[in-house]
Amino acid sequence: MTFKDHFSGHAQEYARYRPTYPDEMFAFLAGLTRANEKAWDCATGNGQAAVLLTQHYAQVVATDASAEQIGNATGHKKISYSVARAEDSGLNPHTCDLITVGQALHWFDRPSFFLECSRVLKPGGVLAAWCYNLLRIDPAIDEILNEFYHETVGPYWPAERTLLEKQYDTIQFPFVVESGVPQFQMTGEWDLPHLLGYLNTWSATRNYIEANGTNPVDEIAGKLAGQWGMPQETKLVEWPLYLKISRIRP
Repeated sequence: MTFKDHFSGHAQEYARYRPTYPDEMFAFLAGLTRANEKAWDCATGNGQAAVLLTQHYAQVVATDASAEQIGNATGHKKISYSVARAEDSGLNPHTCDLITVGQALHWFDRPSFFLECSRVLKPGGVLAAWCYNLLRIDPAIDEILNEFYHETVGPYWPAERTLLEKQYDTIQFPFVVESGVPQFQMTGEWDLPHLLGYLNTWSATRNYIEANGTNPVDEIAGKLAGQWGMPQETKLVEWPLYLKISRIRP
């Protein structure tokens, strides 16, 4: 079974334009585990979550099914990168205190992945999965982005996107799901070229280009510019994060 690869073809752009996660979320995750020896960041992409995990764990294993993504990941002395599918990590049994999956669980063969989590987690270990959807800037710009997301490229989103849009609430996690999880959000200070670069990393944008031979981001660049001001002016960008915590029984 081949993995669903929507990002290898633009791994460099993905590494450059994707938003970064808040430090506070990783401090929270580290406080959930009984030990802080090893964390596995599954579907690591450019390694942004893996790097933040190094602040709290002695060893971080970061895997991705895409060799191109691993090739563009951020190096760190505490991180061991490897190309591996989510369902077949190559890790030894019961060696991980924490498994993290950022913005990727909807792509997985989840029953097989959850079995792999059962195999590699220590007793009492934690699986943390999170997602985010549409960014927020200000009402006028948000209106343009909403129309782009839902109407222009809406038909080109992979079907798995529905799970993300429902904030992973419809996914049945295999372990005990913890309640009372704090609300975190990502923020960034972006100029207009960075926003356009980010829109070009969307899987729906790439699918639109492949189907139509034109780039839909070019078609809204003028609208966004009309609401932005000077293109190099930076604006606050926000994404709510939806975090699910599932703990294997001791």
